Amino acid sequence: MSRARRDPFLDVIRVGAVLLVVAQHWLMPVLASNGHTVETGNALTTPGWWLLTWLSQVMPVVFFAGGAANLHSYRASTDTRAWLASRLRRLVLPVLPLAAVWVALPHVLLRLGVPPQPVDIAGGISAQLLWFLVVYLVVVALTPLMTRAHDRFGLAVLVPLAVTAVVVDVVRFAGLPEAGFVNAVVIWVAVHQLGLCYTDGRFELGKRAHTAMAVAGFGVVALMVACGPYALSMIGMPGAPMSNMSPPAAVLLPLAVGQLGLLLLARRFLTRLAGPAVDAVAARCTTIYLWHMPALVVVAGIMVVGMGYRTPDPGSLAWFAVAPMWLTCTGLVLTALVRVFGRFETGGGRAVPPSGAVAAGYMTATGGLLGLTVRGFAPDGPALFDGPVPWAVLVLVGVALCTHDRRVSLTRRVDLPAAPVPAAIHPVHR
Repeated sequence: MSRARRDPFLDVIRVGAVLLVVAQHWLMPVLASNGHTVETGNALTTPGWWLLTWLSQVMPVVFFAGGAANLHSYRASTDTRAWLASRLRRLVLPVLPLAAVWVALPHVLLRLGVPPQPVDIAGGISAQLLWFLVVYLVVVALTPLMTRAHDRFGLAVLVPLAVTAVVVDVVRFAGLPEAGFVNAVVIWVAVHQLGLCYTDGRFELGKRAHTAMAVAGFGVVALMVACGPYALSMIGMPGAPMSNMSPPAAVLLPLAVGQLGLLLLARRFLTRLAGPAVDAVAARCTTIYLWHMPALVVVAGIMVVGMGYRTPDPGSLAWFAVAPMWLTCTGLVLTALVRVFGRFETGGGRAVPPSGAVAAGYMTATGGLLGLTVRGFAPDGPALFDGPVPWAVLVLVGVALCTHDRRVSLTRRVDLPAAPVPAAIHPVHR
């Protein structure tokens, strides 16, 4: 049985996941500067801290919650084209102000005398996290197809997806690492499918079953890490021989099951956290995600490049003492950015473009976001596609294609009044 349209549990875990991503990204960098270059490290390389990533790697939670929410909205929609177009606008429209700022900002910083290397790093990390939208747009585009598969086969859909993910990893580790990027779709579609199953009540199994999910999920992760080629950390680490995230590895599937088991065990408690504050953050999740790294760039630029601040050794008393102040500063900057740019997340209208325009919109927007992810916002390189402008234009075109409403053009072609509708079937409006 499908759940009620609004599930506060999903809102809470989605908001919690985004806030955890933000806090983690703000605390991970270990920074130092000599005035011309910035040295970067990762606090999670501290011995033993890899275990934290088994819980702090929350992308499985994000795709799970997205799957549940997408099934709600897709079933409520009467037009697949309208639903797909609205999802693209909601996800991609907030990228446009980010791209507009970053197309110009590196040139301004360089003219003000900021050294090129910090500018390149800032532009790179501000664009790098767009990978999520690239993959999520693909997953959204597949939702109508995967919903039909879910309605027919239920949980059984996960079996071929899991097998495919393992086969891809076998090929990847056999000497063809590029094959691993196939799992960027396969794995996240599978986790998204868990959200569809949750929406239809497939996980109403009781505490014992949820405990078994958690134990089995994390147990399989431990087994795969101990006996297989997988890294200890569920987040990519600098200098590591392999990454479980770039590209995603099959070990993320049992991780998703383990995390879901824990969340379902805590569902009653988490649901009680729902309220106006959660609703306010939920309405700006995409904006928060997009602008939290620029907020870090502002604080790090002033403190590290401008004032010579150096991150204390992770895990030291000084590091724990400074962390709250660092989070406060970046949080204040992010709050200001969200106030300015958050309005783009709720815009986009109700356009229903033609099917071809929707398909073209998804392809161009995804291609533009992928280009920005790979190339970054730094204006380097002699070739046209080395800079961010053409990729940002593709994103803009993708949004525009899904904003054109063909109903407007149809209405404009009607020059004569329509024939009267017989009274027996004429709708009555009071």
